[in-house]
Amino acid sequence: MRSIVTESNATPVIPTTMRAVMFHAHGGPEQVQLEIIQTPRPAPHEALLRVRAVALNGFDPMVLRGIPGLPTPLPMIPCADGAGEIVALGPDVDRDRWRIGQRVGIVPIRPGAGMIGETLPGVAAEYVAIPTAALLPLPDAVSHVQAACLPTAYGTAMRMIHTRARILPGERVLILGAAGGVGTACVQLARLAGAEIIACAETEAALTHLRALGADVTINTATQDYLSEIHQRFGKPSIWGGGGVDVVIDFLGGDNWSRSIACLTRLGRLLTCGASAGFEVSTDLRYVWSFEINIIGSNGWEAADQIRLLEMVADGRLAPVIHATRPLAEYPTALRELISGAVIGKAVLEI
Repeated sequence: MRSIVTESNATPVIPTTMRAVMFHAHGGPEQVQLEIIQTPRPAPHEALLRVRAVALNGFDPMVLRGIPGLPTPLPMIPCADGAGEIVALGPDVDRDRWRIGQRVGIVPIRPGAGMIGETLPGVAAEYVAIPTAALLPLPDAVSHVQAACLPTAYGTAMRMIHTRARILPGERVLILGAAGGVGTACVQLARLAGAEIIACAETEAALTHLRALGADVTINTATQDYLSEIHQRFGKPSIWGGGGVDVVIDFLGGDNWSRSIACLTRLGRLLTCGASAGFEVSTDLRYVWSFEINIIGSNGWEAADQIRLLEMVADGRLAPVIHATRPLAEYPTALRELISGAVIGKAVLEI
C-alpha cells in the first residue's frame, strides 16, 4: 500500500487510504456502511489525527434520518466526538504548540462553520484532518476513550448545570431521560455540585445504574407518572413557596413540557438543551407568572467547559459512564442499540 510520509522529525507512516463509516442517503442504520476512502491531507492550519476513539450521541440517528432545515453534506461520515494523536501537521501550524505524537481531543463545535458530525463531516474514521483551533491537549491521566466521551454529552451537561442553571448545594433537581449520555452526565455533575437528584428512566436496569451514580430518588417513567411522584414525595408546589423541585432538566420536550413546569416550586428553573420528543410544546403561562418560573435555554458548550471536564477526569473527580466499547466496523450495531434506548451512558468505538 502506498503511504504518505510525514515530516522528517516524525515517525508515523500514513496509508493513502483508510476505513471510514459513511452513509450516502438519509434513512436508518441500513444506510451506514464501512468504506475504504482516501486518507485526508491536512490543510495549512490543520493537523491530521490518527483517531483512537469515537463516541456516539443522541443526534447521530437524527442526522442519519435527516433534520429538516439542517443541511447534511452527503456522503457523510458520522460522529462528532473523538480523540487520537497527531500524525502530520499543515505547513502553517505552530510547531511550538503542536507536535507529532501529541494526544488530543476534538472540540466539535466550529464557530461560523458548523458542527462536526452534523453539518461538517464527522470523525468515525481512521484519520481526520482538523483545524488546530479545534484541538485540546489531553492530560496524561485521561485516556482516548474517556476524552471521546466528554465533548457533546458532558460539555452540554456542564453548561446546563454550572453556567446556565447555576445549581447550588442542596437544591432539588429532577432530570428527565437520565440514562442517556447527557442525562448521566447531568446526574454526575449535579451530584458533584451537591444537589439532591431525582432521576427518571424507563427500565429498572437504568434506574439501578443511576442510583449507583448518586441519584437520591429514581422514577420509572414507563410505569410511573413523574409529576404525580414529585407531588407525592415532595408536596404540590405553592405560590408561597415549598413543594416541588428547584430545577427540572427537560431535553425531551413534547408532552413532558407542561408536566415539567407543574413540578417546579416557586422561583424554580426549567432547563432545556433540546427536544427529542418534540419541539412544539404547550405552556400554561399561569404557572410561569404565578410561580415566577424561569425557563432557561442552554445551547451546546464552549472549549473552556471541555477543558474543565478534562481536568475533572484527570484528577479523579469524574469518570465518564461508558456503556460499551466496540471496533469501528460495529458502528451499525452501536447505532441500533442507541436507537433502541438500551444505551446507558456513552457508546464508544475504539479504532
